[in-house]
Amino acid sequence: MANHDRDDHPEASESPFQLLANQVAGLKVQDQQDTSQNAVEDELKVVDRIESLCMQCSDTGETRLLMTKIPYFREIILISFSCDHCGWTNTEVKSAGQIQERGAKYSLDVRDEEDMQRQIIKSDTGIFRLEDLDIEMPADHSQLTNVEGILLEILKDLESGQRKRKREDPERWAKIDAIVQRLLKMTLNQKFPFTITINDPTGNSWIEPSPEDRNHKYQKTEYPRNAAQNAALGLSDESSTTSANGNTGHGQSVTSSNGTTAHVVPQISSEAEGSTDLEDVDILAGHNYSIPTSCPGCTKEAHVNLQLVNIPYFKEVVVSAVMCLHCNYRSSDVKTGGEIPPLGKKIYLRVKHPVDLSRDILKSETCCVKIEDLGLEVVPGTMGGRFTTVEGLLTQVRDDLRSNVFETEDASGTGGDSMPDEKRQGWNGFFEVLDKAIQGKMEYTILLEDPLANSYVQSLEAPDPDPQLREEEYTRSQQEEEELGISDMRTRMGENGEYEKENFEPNGEGGTKVQDKGADDDVEAERVKATELIKQAAAVDEEEEL
Repeated sequence: MANHDRDDHPEASESPFQLLANQVAGLKVQDQQDTSQNAVEDELKVVDRIESLCMQCSDTGETRLLMTKIPYFREIILISFSCDHCGWTNTEVKSAGQIQERGAKYSLDVRDEEDMQRQIIKSDTGIFRLEDLDIEMPADHSQLTNVEGILLEILKDLESGQRKRKREDPERWAKIDAIVQRLLKMTLNQKFPFTITINDPTGNSWIEPSPEDRNHKYQKTEYPRNAAQNAALGLSDESSTTSANGNTGHGQSVTSSNGTTAHVVPQISSEAEGSTDLEDVDILAGHNYSIPTSCPGCTKEAHVNLQLVNIPYFKEVVVSAVMCLHCNYRSSDVKTGGEIPPLGKKIYLRVKHPVDLSRDILKSETCCVKIEDLGLEVVPGTMGGRFTTVEGLLTQVRDDLRSNVFETEDASGTGGDSMPDEKRQGWNGFFEVLDKAIQGKMEYTILLEDPLANSYVQSLEAPDPDPQLREEEYTRSQQEEEELGISDMRTRMGENGEYEKENFEPNGEGGTKVQDKGADDDVEAERVKATELIKQAAAVDEEEEL
């Protein structure tokens, strides 16, 4: 009888703990089934289909929408339209996010076949340029492609109509054909290197980076939009701009931390306004100044906070910060003053101990940061000017890179399923080494290379020499002179009443001297004369040999 009862009620022979374990196991199996079922349903619902009007035949077509995440970038929407009646198709890509606070310009030196496969996102406001051929793809439709794909599209556009041009306008055909042949070699991987750029005021275009990028191969520069760009994007607001300025073109009030109020001089002459009480503002060290301005992100009212900071054994710098209460825009920068030095400066810092991480460091906007031990290079213009510590600088570099490679919204921190395992492992290894450097668990050397000599690293032995800190001056290259605009400067009034260029050279005593134009002409005349004498001597030697 007892055995019969056990058979009818098998659970009676099991302990309460066993019953609980069976229930939990059943729940897990059910959860897994529900999760897999939901995953299948989500997969089926990923692509949204919408009936749309075909702009070719005016019949009904279908638009498909797919939201996806691009590694190193952000979420985008892929749009595809097809019409079964006329066969017309079209594809586009749109940013799923908002307009970024600052515009962005990307530059890439394409040096091998692997670079040809880098992904490119060109928004409908981005301008693509092939710098070597001076070819520009205007801002029209957006697309998701790679370097090879966008070059093939340009090649296709240039080749269209070439047969007709050859018959009707041979001269024009020859010029375009020369460009087509050079472009064809680029697409066939027969002509390296060449440079491509994308400039997008919305900041929603992008070129894929790589952890192996060195020597200014890949550059990203962010910049504030001007009024014309904000107006083109529909961000301009005349009323908010006027309110932000706090006036209609006359003066602006500046309030310092000690309660005093000064007056900012507008860009007009006092005589034109009939007043003589406009005075320049003296920015004093240790005082905070707040100047009303328009926000670069939303163009509404914001404030620029300024403070003059005196760095010991260096110079005075102006630290500025922009704060907007409307869109929560935040930005900070450091500007150095003074004249342009004749030579650039390289600063080497050997980080050996954790105390070295607390050294003050000033990275100007023209400074390039290189750490060969970490495989890290921060090109000028990437981070702007920063006055922080060694630890703070490396932490910001790590956070910026991590946010670009592994999105902050991605809880897994893997960069998405579309990132190849090889690249994911490479980035993970890079961040592991960078974390060790930030924690002071390894030795490495930081190089600050600044063509304007406006960067600085704190010496722990000042005024005595620091054995871990070394500085050296170097002559700027012609490319650096052109990028900084120094080669185009005209600062001296000539005899004809026009400004002309001054040539600065070291005078051997740490200062500079100005080369006189007449002296330059004499040197050039002597050089020409010496060249002629060498040619005459060479001709005489040839005659004697004959």
